[in-house]
Order: sequence, then C-alpha cells, then structure tokens
Amino acid sequence: MKETLTIIDQMKRDGVIKGYAIGGAVGATFYVEPMATLDVDVFVLFRQSPDETLISLAPIYTYCMKKGFEARGEYVLIGGWPVQFLPPSNALIDEAIAEAVETDVEGATTRIMSAEHLAAIALQLGRAKDHARILQFLEAGCLDDSQFQDILTRHGLSNTWKRFSRRFLEELP
Repeated sequence: MKETLTIIDQMKRDGVIKGYAIGGAVGATFYVEPMATLDVDVFVLFRQSPDETLISLAPIYTYCMKKGFEARGEYVLIGGWPVQFLPPSNALIDEAIAEAVETDVEGATTRIMSAEHLAAIALQLGRAKDHARILQFLEAGCLDDSQFQDILTRHGLSNTWKRFSRRFLEELP
C-alpha cells in the first residue's frame, strides 16, 4: 500500500492532479475494521482551465504509464493495488476532498476523507454495503456527532439519516 499512496501523492506534487482524497472501503479502514475491497478509490480534483467542460483522465493514465504502471479497464495497477481515479460528482465529495485529513502510512503521506464525510457519502449512496459501513462507524464510536449532523444538514441528508435511524438504530418493541 505504501508504494500506491506514495505515487498518488507524487501526482499532486508533480501537478498532474490538483488535489485528492482516499475514500471508499480503503479510506474507511483508517477508522474501522477493514471490509473486503477490490480497489482503492481516489477522488481527484483535476487541473482544468475554466473553458474546459469535459474531464479527462488522460494526464493520470499518461503519468502512470510513464512510471511503468499498467492500466486495466477503469483501474491503474499501482503497487499491486487496482486504483480507480474518480472525479467528484457532487458538493459533498468536493467538501470531503477539501477537508481530507493528511496522514502518514508506513512513511507515505496521504489524504484520507474524514470518517464523518465517509459516513455521509455512504448514507447518500444507500447501498447495503454502505449501510453496513455506517453501522461500523457508529459501533466504533469514531464519528463526531456534531460534525456529522452539520455535514448531513449542509448536503440535504437529514431526512435520509432519519429514515436510516428508524430502520437500523431504533430498538425493536
């Protein structure tokens, strides 16, 4: 994992990407027990001029190929890990990237989305595996409730949280 994280951070330092944050299951492992995953989800901010309307992954793929890494479909194999580079798709993910926590992993600097943002994104996605991840965060006690509620409010997820809470958190009679 060290090589993977080092290369991703180097992309930022080399100007290939403007910013990034590790999300998904790998991001969650910094806060809770690991869940099975096939890849590393890297949410990236691209360097674009204001008149560009399409996002191209070409600079990332070109950079990785020059470094000797192999593309496999939507992934680039870096340090033995399939890495998927994803553009932010909404304001919640933009915020998660902007507020990512810089951390050291085996001597490699990387940026990880906060537990609160990861849980909010999981709530927004709403798949069964996302519900399981939220429950993991809650059981581990790693969410700051005030920050989490602020994020939910800012991104229109308060009602979704109420439904989730009724379904998964209220005690059965």
